[in-house]
Amino acid sequence: MPVAQRLSEKTPFYYGWIVLFSAGSSQFVRNAAASLTLAVFIYPISEELGWSRTLIAGAASVGGLAASGASPVVGWMVDKYGTRIVLTISILVLGLSTMSLAWATAPIAFYLAYGIGRVIFNSSIQIASSVVVSRWFIRMRGRASGLLSMTHAIGMTLFPLMASLVILYRDYQTAWIVLGLTAWIIALLPVSLLIAETPESVGLKPDGDPDHDESESGESTVPEEPAWSVRQAVRTPALWLIAASVGMLFIIHSGVNIHLVAYLRDQGLSEAIAASAISVTAILMAVGSVAWGWVVERLPARFALAGVALIMAVASPAFITADTVAEAYIYAGLFGFALSGLLVVPPVAYADYYGRRS
Repeated sequence: MPVAQRLSEKTPFYYGWIVLFSAGSSQFVRNAAASLTLAVFIYPISEELGWSRTLIAGAASVGGLAASGASPVVGWMVDKYGTRIVLTISILVLGLSTMSLAWATAPIAFYLAYGIGRVIFNSSIQIASSVVVSRWFIRMRGRASGLLSMTHAIGMTLFPLMASLVILYRDYQTAWIVLGLTAWIIALLPVSLLIAETPESVGLKPDGDPDHDESESGESTVPEEPAWSVRQAVRTPALWLIAASVGMLFIIHSGVNIHLVAYLRDQGLSEAIAASAISVTAILMAVGSVAWGWVVERLPARFALAGVALIMAVASPAFITADTVAEAYIYAGLFGFALSGLLVVPPVAYADYYGRRS
């Protein structure tokens, strides 16, 4: 009997929270390939290898494009093989690709290793973790997605900090190795042993609702859910509108993240202030994850997504004027709040529109 099956029978609370924790461990460690983590490496790599910032940051752009192409394949793999298999393989590959960056002294090797990590970051971990959480929660989907996003926000704070400390006391090569090993140590066992694909697969109901579907008054206690197949979903304009809008927002997000530290230093701020702006982004992202989860349970997802886009449209160009500590922190916090919505709202929107089947 699988570990998840045995634990689900003995756990005194809803097993979906353990699934959420396990998926969250993958969200936490995917920050090994985050653009904010790469930002910490730009200066030491540039100084040691003589590469330009544009060359180094280009690896994230190439990886992002590759992730866009890989996403349909990842979606097919999730449907065919399940989220547990996809996440387990993703963590293995993420750790290996991250550690291999320690020996990447040629641009093509750097692009290949980091590009693979970005595909894992943007595509397989993001898709598989959000899918499995959406399958386990319907009524509480917004808050569950918010908590999942919070695990990413915590990792977004700690991984750049960890890398900075290792670079300070050792070197950037050791930092890559430490990040890769950390990904394996934290996430490999939870995703491979504790994840069950659906609550029904272990004899439970979504949200931990009781087995009976009706209350004493005769009214259904289980929210009615759409059930679209992949073939049906791809024929709807709504799917492509959501995908296009979210994709454009992610382009903005990646560009700001990669260059934020170096840009603030160019604006005359100290290295410590520039680095701490990342922490402000991550802290507001953690707070925003809970807030957006609350919002998307009470407003239609399309309105919530419009709010995310509006805030990001204000925060991103505001950095142009950021030449004081206060401005850097305010804009970084506003950007982090928008970024949390970008991670919380779209998975809920897809699940609300098309159900758990696809």
